[in-house]
Amino acid sequence: MNGPEIHLDFAPELRLFVPSGHRQGRTPVITDGRSTLGHVIESIGVPLTEAGRLVVDGRPVGASHIPGAGESIEVYAVERPQHVPGAPLRFLLDVHLGTLARRLRLLGVDAAYFSEDIGDPALATISAREQRVLLSRDRGLLRRRELWAGAYVYSDQPDEQLRDVLSRFTPELAPWTRCTACNGDLVPATKDSVRDRIEGGTERTHDVFAQCVVCERVYWRGAHHQRLDAIVAAALRDFSPVPRSADG
Repeated sequence: MNGPEIHLDFAPELRLFVPSGHRQGRTPVITDGRSTLGHVIESIGVPLTEAGRLVVDGRPVGASHIPGAGESIEVYAVERPQHVPGAPLRFLLDVHLGTLARRLRLLGVDAAYFSEDIGDPALATISAREQRVLLSRDRGLLRRRELWAGAYVYSDQPDEQLRDVLSRFTPELAPWTRCTACNGDLVPATKDSVRDRIEGGTERTHDVFAQCVVCERVYWRGAHHQRLDAIVAAALRDFSPVPRSADG
């Protein structure tokens, strides 16, 4: 680039995305004089899904702002909790986030996921068509223009990933109501109705069942229930809204 020089200051939360030379606060950047501020920010490495308020010389601007010579620009991180307007809150996860998808479904959160890699264009198209927030650790995927909405998942550890998404979007939690395999709704089932889908030992030792209305998978309190119950209990404790008192 050979144009106006501006000065950018990225919030500490965003500095993992940028080269080391831009991590120490206000740093100069040469622009071409035509590109939008959003394009400049992404060209440095920050997905716009992660950029919050943009402030130029003390005044807020949009990502479409064309930076001028000498401008001092502050790029803030997205405010949490983040409100996603225009549709019920639901998610789409890329192929690398299968464990996170299952845990969100365990909590009753609508989380679409494909176990095979269907490709970035297809994921972006589904995000737009179904108005889903795309969750990914792929910065390039999050830069696709056709996305309806997206968010970078900051950790590679499932426990931290779950806390990250729940704290950022505060989705309504309804544990044990969604199939962890296919994302379908679960309904109560009788032992007689699922007898041909369970083994004899399960039939003898369990009386409470649920079944997915889409894939017909059967659920009961099996050997892994204690571990799953701990995940649910922690999520409800830390991320469920606190009921307001009658006088407040």
